[in-house]
Amino acid sequence: MYVLLAGLNHRTAPVEVREKLAISGPELEKAYQNLADNEKISGAVILATCNRTEIYATTRNIEKGQKVLLGFLQDYSKINASELYQYLYQPNCYEAIMHLFRVASGLDSMILGETEILGQVKEAYQSAIDTKASDSVLNTLFQKAIYVGKKVRNQTEIDKHPISVSHAAVQLAERALGNLQEKTVMIVGAGEMGEAAAKCLVANGVSSVIVSNRSYDKALLMAENLKGRAVRFDRLADEMDRADIVISCTGASHYVIREDNAGKVLKARNGKEILLIDIAVPRDIDPILQEIAGVKVCDIDDLQEVVDANFEQRLKASYKAEEIIRTEIEFFNEWMASLCVVPVITALKAQGELIKNNELRKAFNRLGAVTEHEEKVINSMAHSIVNQLLHSPIIKLKQMAASNDGHSYAEFARKLFSLEVILEELNDNENYKTGNQGQ
Repeated sequence: MYVLLAGLNHRTAPVEVREKLAISGPELEKAYQNLADNEKISGAVILATCNRTEIYATTRNIEKGQKVLLGFLQDYSKINASELYQYLYQPNCYEAIMHLFRVASGLDSMILGETEILGQVKEAYQSAIDTKASDSVLNTLFQKAIYVGKKVRNQTEIDKHPISVSHAAVQLAERALGNLQEKTVMIVGAGEMGEAAAKCLVANGVSSVIVSNRSYDKALLMAENLKGRAVRFDRLADEMDRADIVISCTGASHYVIREDNAGKVLKARNGKEILLIDIAVPRDIDPILQEIAGVKVCDIDDLQEVVDANFEQRLKASYKAEEIIRTEIEFFNEWMASLCVVPVITALKAQGELIKNNELRKAFNRLGAVTEHEEKVINSMAHSIVNQLLHSPIIKLKQMAASNDGHSYAEFARKLFSLEVILEELNDNENYKTGNQGQ
């Protein structure tokens, strides 16, 4: 079994590309069903956040499995293949495993060591379990990745001074508006990210909070938690006249704050500064609004430019985190490679035995009657020839099973000898004890 990864993130693709691959809600169930319907994919887990969309999958055929994932991403995004592929990464089996461990540890995040991603990895894994999309290999992989993510945070300083997207938004607001005392923030969307941003802003001096959401009841509940006030969704544009900061994070598939519904109010401010922070993917705020005097629009990619005040400490911690990951991945990689190498060795021996028996039968048919002693000598000679021919390849495969390229060598041997490999589903706990240590 081989682990595949196909995806893109904030480093490889701009937000306007990433938003076309934002998979959530009912679309996530459809995506899992689409992948499950393809016999070339054994299991799948989709990790979709504001900063990345990644599909982890298992397959018995690397090339065919990769084509399925690439085809799925192209169909879903509706982006021309040649354009889409320039943003995608598709590492080999070992690198895919390493990548997931780094993601879970916060080493591949926009803000080094951010804490939200580990929860997102857990949620993605649970979603795959709930839809029966995962398999035993991916179960073990994600359990191990979550364990590694926890271990990194417990044994390093990487998140002692947590900086999330919400914290970065506060820093961005301080840079744009200076002191936040007596400022008013409007939160559009009653989700966790919006609430977290509001709490950070209040903690940094913002004096009043306005909450607007399609569900007015949810807006009321969040406003109560933040000691602010709620406004109905159809009144949010009018309320912008009172706001200094607007943070929007809804699940809408289109712009929520646009020229046709907010332009008039923003122009009526006569240049009074207002910061519109869009932390949604797909985006909520039409960037054309920044052409209005006094209006500054920032999207989630602009958060990349916010300097992490504790970056140096986090960078030092990341070095230790990388060491932890390298150690942990060796245990997993040895187990993972064995899933590929052991069946190939079994198939190679079986093929050698089949060839030997077929050739012996032909030889004895041609020789006619032979003595018992002669039969033993011929059988022994045939057995010795096959064993000696297979000895070196088998030894090498066993040695390579513990290397980073064990999966590749196993696949090469399968093709070289035209082997029919039977891969059995293995039980996580029985076959990879170290996967659950410390979890």
